[in-house]
Amino acid sequence: MRCPFCHETDSRVVDSRTAEDGNAIRRRRQCPHCERRFSTIETTSLSVIKRSGVVEPFSRQKVMNGVSKACQGRPVTEDDLALLAQEVEENLRDTGKAQVDTQTVGRTILQPLKRLDVVAYLRFASVYNAFENLQDFEDALVELRQQKAEEKSKHFHN
Repeated sequence: MRCPFCHETDSRVVDSRTAEDGNAIRRRRQCPHCERRFSTIETTSLSVIKRSGVVEPFSRQKVMNGVSKACQGRPVTEDDLALLAQEVEENLRDTGKAQVDTQTVGRTILQPLKRLDVVAYLRFASVYNAFENLQDFEDALVELRQQKAEEKSKHFHN
């Protein structure tokens, strides 16, 4: 790691700690040349392979932007979207893969969005799953109703 003060190309790690909910490591470093200390944050990289084949870094902001369109007019806050994007990133990182495709990102968004707002979920799912007709919406609604009934049944029996 290059020293930000004297630009020496070597430094040594003095201390390491986890940061950002365990998704990063904060390292305290010291330059052997000028002996000044500085901090670095190291994270694992997560890349998204777009349909065109272009690879770019995962962006929580892009997730928030994509989902916010489905949430227009719904009681969903920026904080809700930020938490959803964080959950999506954590779920993608939990797969252990350094690269995921856009389809995987879309699938990973569906469950947290369904919990957040079912109308926004249906809007997003209709685009993501390329609903083509009314039957596609009806099938999705039947599935949502079945899940809700199962949740009520579990809650009632517990």
